[in-house]
Formats: sequence, structure tokens, C-alpha cells
Amino acid sequence: MVIREWLIRCPLIAILRGIKPHEIEDVFGGLLEAGVAIAEIPLNSPEPAKSIRRAHELYGSKMLIGAGTVTRAAEVEQVRDAGAKLVVSPCADVEIVHQAKLHKMISIPGVGTATEAVNMVHAGADALKLFPADVLGVRMMTSLRAILPKDTLLVPVGGVDAETLPAWRNAGADGYGIGSAFYKPGATGSEIGAKARRLIEVLHRQ
Repeated sequence: MVIREWLIRCPLIAILRGIKPHEIEDVFGGLLEAGVAIAEIPLNSPEPAKSIRRAHELYGSKMLIGAGTVTRAAEVEQVRDAGAKLVVSPCADVEIVHQAKLHKMISIPGVGTATEAVNMVHAGADALKLFPADVLGVRMMTSLRAILPKDTLLVPVGGVDAETLPAWRNAGADGYGIGSAFYKPGATGSEIGAKARRLIEVLHRQ
């Protein structure tokens, strides 16, 4: 399944920074039950490879499992071996994109300028992560739309929550990377599921 199909299924991407391996079953279970289909485990979390492997074993057939905060091309093969199908970066690194595509993975690099956005599209990125979205703002995304291919997928990340989600939706975002509004270390699956349902409700509200 390509990234567009996952985003159509549910455009919310759960960023689980700080999650530990023993939390995976509970947290991912809560997300899946609420309807969230994409989740990334940032590499600056405790034992990220172990957590990715556990998530892949339990939920890899039902969810798109990704590695986040990938900042070096050498990390791509490592997370692929752990079971990740998605590579998310905070930066616009051509080599990371190339490595992800080489391993038939989905690549979403972070961009903050028009130059970075165009370069990442040319490198073969599957979608672009507008980061940090709360600094760049909605107008940055609408401006990028004017210069990028019409089918380019844009995903704001950073400060996206129930309050800001409608503005990004109305501006035409294709997906939404959500961190602390979903998960903080120690949160239970039921708590995360409730937050997810609330965000989905806000997303679909007219």
C-alpha cells in the first residue's frame, strides 16, 4: 500500500517519541482501535529498534510502522531490518531518501524552504513533512503548493493538535504528524485511544 492510500485510510500519523518496548502492545492497540493506521517511533526514543521490531511483529500487517528522526542514511537499513516500512526525517537529506527508496520503503523527509521541497520531490520522496509547522505556518504550505507538482503530499508536523488541526485541514494538508497531542511517555493505550478519537472527530467536523 502506498502512502496516499494509508493517509486516505486515516491522515493522522502518531509520533511516539519516548515510547519503550514494553508499551508497544498497549499503545499501538489503542491507536488501532481508534482508527489510526500510521505510527512512527523516533530513533531518539529508548531502544527504538526493539520497539520497531515489536510493533512490526504485532501490528505490521494492520498498520504502517515507521522510524522517525532518521538523520543519517546509514540508519535506514537498520530500521528496515527491524521491520520499519516508513522513514521520516526532520531534515532534507537526499541520501536518506535514496536509501529508503533503494530498500523499497516510504520516505517522508522534513522541509522548511521551497528549495528543500523541490529537491526532495526530485529525489523521489513519497511525501513532504512541513517542519516545524507551527513556526512555518499555514501560508508556507499554501505557497509551496504553487510551485510543487499537484500530486505532492504535504504533511505538517510540529504543534499540530485539536486546536490547530482545522486550519491545516482547511488549507489542504494531506496528513498530520501529531506528537504530544497523541502521546507522552507513560500514557496508556486507552488514554491515547481517547485522544485519537477526539482528533478524528475534530478532523471530520465541518
